[in-house]
Amino acid sequence: MEKSILKVEGMSCEHCVKAVTKAVGALPGVTYVAVDLKAGTVTVEHDTAQSPLNIIAQEIEDQGYDVIR
Repeated sequence: MEKSILKVEGMSCEHCVKAVTKAVGALPGVTYVAVDLKAGTVTVEHDTAQSPLNIIAQEIEDQGYDVIR
């Protein structure tokens, strides 16, 4: 398992938290998702073989948020 922290812009409310948590949490190999609105981050524990970081970032962007790379 790897722990990754992504900087994400555009999240502002509880709906954002739920959307990102649900979408990323549904990816294979993801065991933990935490959204910090104040810090603008998403922390993910994941199996990089099943869900590499670029796939997680794309899933967040698909929800309408910007991942800062």
